[in-house]
Amino acid sequence: MAVGRGARMWRFDAGRICLDLVATERAGGVPGTGEQLDGPGHLAQWLTDARLVPPGTELDALDDAWVVRFHELRSAISRLMAAQLGGPPADGALEQVNSLASGAPPGPRAVRGADGDLVRALSAAPDCAGLLAVVARDAVDLLTDPVARSALRRCQGEDCHRLYLDTSRGGRRRWCSGEVCGNRERVARHRRRTSGTTGAYGPAAPGAFGPEKEIPPGVE
Repeated sequence: MAVGRGARMWRFDAGRICLDLVATERAGGVPGTGEQLDGPGHLAQWLTDARLVPPGTELDALDDAWVVRFHELRSAISRLMAAQLGGPPADGALEQVNSLASGAPPGPRAVRGADGDLVRALSAAPDCAGLLAVVARDAVDLLTDPVARSALRRCQGEDCHRLYLDTSRGGRRRWCSGEVCGNRERVARHRRRTSGTTGAYGPAAPGAFGPEKEIPPGVE
């Protein structure tokens, strides 16, 4: 699922909240993007879009200190997942995640919305430690679940190394997003196949016949 607000695009197709958090870092992989949680406003937006807090939740206490703490948890999770995929040992990261997971997450409750339907709310104003606990617990659940852990993958798209859980039939998913990295790979493959076409003045330059177009998934 992708939810956009203006120029921002939060991509929640990783399969776990902890991996969604990792995808917001500068090294997330989408060309031209940088740090996505670069201030309290964008962290508040991410918390809502990731459904850690219900829409409309007041986050008056959220400040730069929250941003720093979420960056620290994100780094620890990123290193732990990289180690699971054969990367270097994540020294100290497991202790950090375990410590944060021991916090008390905000309790949910059902309340009547404006139309009379039941909607989710929180029993108290969420604090930073409680929200960090939600993400840290999700990371612990992933790391201690053999089935989920075996489905951990890194995107094979060029310039992208986002993490995701491969729940596809046969475990053959290659990209964090078929619409983004998958389509980018299909476009590049199509370009490579047609780059040998020559005319009177040699190989055609990229874009010589108009702007690039997305290649439908069925075109290989």
